[in-house]
Amino acid sequence: MNISAIWIRRPVMTILIMITLLSFGVISYWKLPVNDLPDVDYPAIQISASLPGANPETMASSVALPLEKQLSTISGVDSMTSISYTGTTTISMTFSLDRDIDGAANDVSAAISAATKRLPTNMPSPPTYTKTNPANQPVMYYVVSSKTMKMPEIEDYVQSQLIPAVSAVNGVSQALIFGQAQYAVRLRMDPDKMAVRGVGINEVSNAIINGNVNLPGGTLNGPDVTYNIDSSGQLMNAKEYNSLIVAYHNGNPIRLRDIGKATDSSENEKIVKNVITPGEEAPGVLVAIFKQPGSNAVQIASDVRKKMETVKKSLPQSLTVSLLYDKANFIHASVDDVEATLALTVLLVICVVFLFLGSLRATLIPGITVPLSLMATFAIMKISGFSLNTISLMALSLAAGFVVDDAVVVMENIVRRVEKGETPMAAAFSGSREICFTILSMTISLVVVFVPILFMSGIIGRLFREFAVSIAAAILFSGFISLTLTPMMCAYIIKPKNGDSKPSRIMEISERVFERARNFYGQTLTITLNHPLRVLVFILGVFVLAGFLYTKIDKGFIPSQDMDMFTIRTQADDRSSFDYLKNHQEEINKILEKLPGLRGAVSTVGSPTYNTGFIIVSLEDRKNRAESVDQIINRLRPEFNNVPGLRVTSYNPPPISMGSRQSYGVGQYTITSPNLDLLYKAANDMETQIKTIPGITDVVSSLQTKVPTMYLTIDRDKASALGLSANQIQDALYSAYGDRQVSTIYSASNEYDVFLDLGVNFQTDPSVLNKLYVKTGSSLGPSVTTPALVPLSTIGKLTQTMMPLSINHSGQMPSATIQFNLKPGYALGTAAAEIQTLAQKTLPSSVVGFFEGNASAYQSSFKNMGFLLLITVFLIYVVLGILYESFIHPITILTALPLAGAGALIFLMLFHMELDIYSYVGIIMLIGLVKKNGIMMVDFALELAEKQGLPSKEAIHQACLIRFRPIMMTTMAAVFGALPIALGYGSGGEARQPMGIAVVGGLVFSQFLTLYVTPVFYVWFDHLQQKLKARRQETERYVPPRRRQMFE
Repeated sequence: MNISAIWIRRPVMTILIMITLLSFGVISYWKLPVNDLPDVDYPAIQISASLPGANPETMASSVALPLEKQLSTISGVDSMTSISYTGTTTISMTFSLDRDIDGAANDVSAAISAATKRLPTNMPSPPTYTKTNPANQPVMYYVVSSKTMKMPEIEDYVQSQLIPAVSAVNGVSQALIFGQAQYAVRLRMDPDKMAVRGVGINEVSNAIINGNVNLPGGTLNGPDVTYNIDSSGQLMNAKEYNSLIVAYHNGNPIRLRDIGKATDSSENEKIVKNVITPGEEAPGVLVAIFKQPGSNAVQIASDVRKKMETVKKSLPQSLTVSLLYDKANFIHASVDDVEATLALTVLLVICVVFLFLGSLRATLIPGITVPLSLMATFAIMKISGFSLNTISLMALSLAAGFVVDDAVVVMENIVRRVEKGETPMAAAFSGSREICFTILSMTISLVVVFVPILFMSGIIGRLFREFAVSIAAAILFSGFISLTLTPMMCAYIIKPKNGDSKPSRIMEISERVFERARNFYGQTLTITLNHPLRVLVFILGVFVLAGFLYTKIDKGFIPSQDMDMFTIRTQADDRSSFDYLKNHQEEINKILEKLPGLRGAVSTVGSPTYNTGFIIVSLEDRKNRAESVDQIINRLRPEFNNVPGLRVTSYNPPPISMGSRQSYGVGQYTITSPNLDLLYKAANDMETQIKTIPGITDVVSSLQTKVPTMYLTIDRDKASALGLSANQIQDALYSAYGDRQVSTIYSASNEYDVFLDLGVNFQTDPSVLNKLYVKTGSSLGPSVTTPALVPLSTIGKLTQTMMPLSINHSGQMPSATIQFNLKPGYALGTAAAEIQTLAQKTLPSSVVGFFEGNASAYQSSFKNMGFLLLITVFLIYVVLGILYESFIHPITILTALPLAGAGALIFLMLFHMELDIYSYVGIIMLIGLVKKNGIMMVDFALELAEKQGLPSKEAIHQACLIRFRPIMMTTMAAVFGALPIALGYGSGGEARQPMGIAVVGGLVFSQFLTLYVTPVFYVWFDHLQQKLKARRQETERYVPPRRRQMFE
């Protein structure tokens, strides 16, 4: 049976089917969404709860813990972490990738409802939850700034006009303001004036609650007209609150302005946001825009820009709306560069074919079949819901180098027969029939290489799924086209051999070089076959070398990319105030103003705590900068370290984030223990030890335990005698210093909070606590007969102590996380190994330490990669064993694998590259590539031995010489196919470069040595097989069907 026969006989059918494939591919290409990376739908949910004024310990024990206990009963939870600050608790949950996010959300909602009865009753609102995706990063950042407006005014315009408009754009999942400072009314009380007039802080609170109401008035139903009833129950601004009567003294009304002042302010006064541009700085708001999974990032960015132009027209002229960062620019540049790489790869491959064949007609065939195979793959990508991204296009760029193999092998076999005198039509029939089994073996065994990648777990598995499917589809299309279109085109395009025709100059040079190379190879192969023991020792040495290099090479995770932006985190000492941080972060801002290549930055002070801040820095496009992001960070680090009183961490975010914690470094090491004293000591010891590792920098711990705290020890007996309860005392403290929300203003477009506290000048020193008075209630004690003001100092003793600024939990256990960055040239794998060694020496047995985020993903990925490599080799062996009906010869073909691995590792080390996820996948792909040469040699040798009865040594010698040209062509095509990626061409090319280096290095090192190693093993294994057969009795022998019977 000849699979190609019908396609050769019916050229019209063949052409029409190929045009159909091409059409579907072109249509799919234009409809595919464009993104930077494949969409990874990582199910995660974030729960937020607030109790303004409550300290972190209260939030952790009374809010976080009850919620965590209920949430821990939900199935499919991978991790659960929480962090409690003053007044807020955030719980982050990540689920297994196969968990339905909607089902998980329903379970979370039920758990929150079940925990509500155990939460503090004075929480202003129940806990809320939102679906998140740690792998989904903002595609755009906009800044809205003004030199004349205050921050709350700016944010009000953003909240009421800009956010709704942008959120309505198709494909946008949400638009968020970072570090909100929404408009609010603040009631600043003066305790001295309150004491003079005999007003307690609790009276003011009750007066506000009762004085600002928004209740329904009902209706009047007359015989002819129905009237709605409404009243002026609401106070809409600070001016109206100042006139509110809060109490009476000697029959005279006491208004709020008599004992304090209402001001138009913001929800959080301890947040300052500034927009930094080269040479200037102004208040502003940062808006982050996220895309929906599966949507087109480039199209979304275009639509948002158009929408913004419309929104700008409705905003005051004093507001400036500018684009800080557009990831679509990087995506567009990356995809364009990868597409250019793909086109360059196809061109290089076609040039290789031309140089070997010296015929434009023959070169035309792969010039058509290679692009056709790649274009048809786009249809599979569209059906599978993929996108045009750097991963899928990188797969096609690499595929271009070896999808040509099938066409080259078929075409070369037909051309060789034509050169021997057969007509092109006859050569097409006989040549395609002869090579059919080889093509099937090469195609199926190469596709099998990518099957294990489909079963990789975690985000990395999802990330490379598109890579595996895209490249496998291209290979299958290549195999199909090489057995259908290629022989048909050979039959009608290749000219028959004419003794009178003179070959072209290029063909003469090509043939002369080729003959010399083949003669040299034939002579050296004879020598090699006569010294098999030396080859066996050599391959054993290479195997040992590969293992040795694997232990020595630096190992990383996901390569750093220059995406035209980076982040900065600032942290002052635990004792430092908000004003201290604001003044010192201004020095960082001044440094950034002078940064060459700066497009803009947004500096935020006081988020998430008053002693921490962050800066998002946007840079000009890489082609317009002299330095990369990593180089800029390394240059700025000494300048930042010279700013006194601050710990500054600069971080180039990875293309995809892992884990639920907010990350400020490439690595996170978390320590947990039920014993807080042990935890604090172990965390401090580990932080100190990690700082001693030479290659690690920017070491920051989440542990902040030295926050000065004024602690009131209530004299309960005295308080009771004065008619005061602990609840009244704490309620007064909360109203005075707790940023207490006492009411809400409802406007036509938004709602705003009203906060009660003491004036700013009464919040600067602990001694002002003695000025606070608590008014007794209706239940008087024996010491008082009428309501009276009782000074705080009378009913309690104030002492200064230390409390944590934040409390972290991991899996319901108290925890501390140490984050770190790496110095240039220091690998994540080395850092992880060093930290694990230190942990074994430092941590007591009751304290548990583990990596989180990217460091954890690195560990789990490399644990699975070795197993994945073994599975890949085993599957190839199984497929080859089935195809050849042999246990022995698949091993012959696989003997080149150590050469490929050693070559990849040698080249990675030579070019100072890490063995990361990309290069590891490249090595797995090498397994499929290097065995192609073995298949071509072994398959033809078996045919010569079977049909002509040649001994194994002579059969493999002839097979190697006959297959020398297609082997060289396919090898050079594969090398040149991966070369543009190895050179790191284009935007983001530095991330793809390790894979290209691994593929080129493995091919260059192994493919030529395979020409000598595989023949020796073939002879050795064939002799072994013959000896095993000789030991069997003739009657016990099972004679399998001839290997090619089904194709004859």
